[in-house]
Amino acid sequence: MSMFTKIITRSHINALFSQISKNHHTNYTKLSTFVSNPKLVPVFHKATQFLDNVALCDTVGNYTYGNILTAANELSKRISQKLGNKRNCQVVFLCPNDASYLITKWAIWMSGHVAVPVSSLHPQSMIEYFASDSESKLLITIPQYSELMHTVATNTKTTLMVLDNNFRESMVVKQNLKQDLGELQSRDVLNDNALIIYTSGTTGYPKGVVLTHNNITNQIETLVDAWRWTSNDAILHVLPLHHIHGLVNALLCPLYVGAKCVMLPKFDANDVWVHLLGIKTKPESPKISVFMAVPTVYMKLVEEYKASFEHDPKIHEYIKTNLRSKIRLMVSGSAPLPVPLYEKWLEITGHRLLERYGMSEIGMCLSQLYDSQREPGYVGVPLKGCSVRLTERDDDDNYKTLLECTGVNDNVKVRLNTIPVGDAVVGELHVCGNSVFKEYYNKPDVTRKEFTDDHWFKTGDTCQYSIEKKIFKILGRTNLDVIKTGGYKLSALEIETKILSHPNVVDCAVVGVPDKTWGQIVAALVVFDRDLPIDTLQTFLKHKMASYGIPKIFKVVKVIPKNIMGKVNKTELLSAFLAKEEKVCAKN
Repeated sequence: MSMFTKIITRSHINALFSQISKNHHTNYTKLSTFVSNPKLVPVFHKATQFLDNVALCDTVGNYTYGNILTAANELSKRISQKLGNKRNCQVVFLCPNDASYLITKWAIWMSGHVAVPVSSLHPQSMIEYFASDSESKLLITIPQYSELMHTVATNTKTTLMVLDNNFRESMVVKQNLKQDLGELQSRDVLNDNALIIYTSGTTGYPKGVVLTHNNITNQIETLVDAWRWTSNDAILHVLPLHHIHGLVNALLCPLYVGAKCVMLPKFDANDVWVHLLGIKTKPESPKISVFMAVPTVYMKLVEEYKASFEHDPKIHEYIKTNLRSKIRLMVSGSAPLPVPLYEKWLEITGHRLLERYGMSEIGMCLSQLYDSQREPGYVGVPLKGCSVRLTERDDDDNYKTLLECTGVNDNVKVRLNTIPVGDAVVGELHVCGNSVFKEYYNKPDVTRKEFTDDHWFKTGDTCQYSIEKKIFKILGRTNLDVIKTGGYKLSALEIETKILSHPNVVDCAVVGVPDKTWGQIVAALVVFDRDLPIDTLQTFLKHKMASYGIPKIFKVVKVIPKNIMGKVNKTELLSAFLAKEEKVCAKN
């Protein structure tokens, strides 16, 4: 490969230690302690342990950890010059899903600054908002997006750096790399701000979630342990890189253990099947062992399977055998996974999708156990080092703890503070632990409001704990997905699952519409795969659920709008239902 042909070997690192020992004894002491205590190693420092390994494969070629570090080191010097050798500045960057993204992110960190990733799918106005809100001092992009980012830079009065077309090719190993790496690793950066991730903005303007290197490292180590990452793994990466799912779970976790990341520029169902099955791949291409996606991606993969393979029964068993033997883990997250989709994926691939729960603010906090049966609809138990509790508010608006649960090594400790109703304890989910974010950038009042007086983060989600199963289930956003109608509390997510079990329903979304008599009325948007009367669906649901849970309002649509993480903005959806011009079919 032309971009990076020279690889740093372990002998280079040994020489580095020797040189620092002679000239900078203090730095050597820090570096020795650093390497011998992996629990204190940020991911871009940890990369020096795997310099020979292939780190990332994109459409251009393969890159070793040494290649990535070399390029990032050179770019970090340019960033430092642009920012006048200051530290802890915010840097917005827009790069595609390839090596340029990882090099730029690590360069920002290596120069002592805070990375603010944005997406080409964001409109210009949104990128300008991110740059202004985060008070970024520098914008970085590639020529492909230079026109867009030039406008952003002009409107926000921010310095712009456009990376050369050949910036990767020009970054070969330099003689002073050993010294630079020594200086890099001697810095204690764990408590420094590392990342600002903007929330999806489904309940207002997006907020900048500030994560320290310590937060990120804790998130990574927790998942590496829970999902059993090793250097032998190779993940197929198809996720956006400005959210925790794609950035931490699917990119930084494999890089933390010396594994490989095969990165596609964007999601394409056919390309994903080709890579999962190892069809037409080069002999040196990594064999995929891990795959992570949002439910919408799995739905598109099922559709592609039906279009390309379902007519040929002979290939069905081949696909299932191939995927079961070669891929050890498939994960779904970022949005609720409908049970019918889970079951269809199990039928096709033989894989029980591992479901987990997390947020930008907390990383992952709940996960099904690796060796469990992974019951659909449940998100497991607290990850190691994470505590969760279910609460309810009393008449004085104080929180009462109903149940508290902590992940400790391979065990989960549960303390029950209430008498459960049947098998379940239901309450608002609160979280605490080292992975919880530092603050919303420049919003102290908003930050304070999202934490309780005893320092638990309020997720805003309603959660259910099963006494019998000893696992948690997310019922949805407390203010949007928990529908109160006629004295009943209903989960919009569970109603959606029932609707999706109809063979002709492709997608759906359920909300509670305000009503003077009932409090709220259950309403549903439905996508069919062919013309179908609503009466047919209503009759079907009568055999699936209690009558009070069946939607009274239906609207048939061609597509349900979602953000790039597959989430429905239910605030906007509810507004559409309430708009006078909306024509809905109501059935009393």
